[in-house]
Amino acid sequence: MDRRTKEQVAAELHEKLKESKMAIFANFSGLSVHKMTELRNALRKSDAELKVVKNTLLRIASQETPYGQMEEHFKGPLAVTLNRGDIVLSTKVLVDFAKKNAEIEIKGGMLEGKFLTREQLGQLAELPSREVLLGKLLSILVAVPTSLVNVLSAVPRSFVQVLDAYRAKKEPEN
Repeated sequence: MDRRTKEQVAAELHEKLKESKMAIFANFSGLSVHKMTELRNALRKSDAELKVVKNTLLRIASQETPYGQMEEHFKGPLAVTLNRGDIVLSTKVLVDFAKKNAEIEIKGGMLEGKFLTREQLGQLAELPSREVLLGKLLSILVAVPTSLVNVLSAVPRSFVQVLDAYRAKKEPEN
């Protein structure tokens, strides 16, 4: 790779790092091309991208981004997962893939300028998806007004039931 190509790759990677919400760094030594393609396709579905880059190019590209703090982890064959979509979904895909394939080792990640360890990424992967969390929030938001309406309507309903019982008691007498 000539110097101009390296500069272009570093500039492109720098822009992708600036645009991404989260980056996860993993060692992929021993991973077959077929499995790497399978992982890339799974990540693409979750609006994430897997890049294999040289460590020196990654060091250059990560300067002036929050990911520059992770330079000590840029060792060995390194794959970077750049996430622009649902961070939980792409993390879940990568962590599940790493559990099934011992060849890939997650080193860590960076989310909003904070370093995440392998264990923290595992906990993030266990969270429910965004849609499930939004559904739970919506059910809570709907439950509160429903309960309020039930409480407020209980007094008139009870009054009507008392009147109906009184009417039923008086009818047999007539």
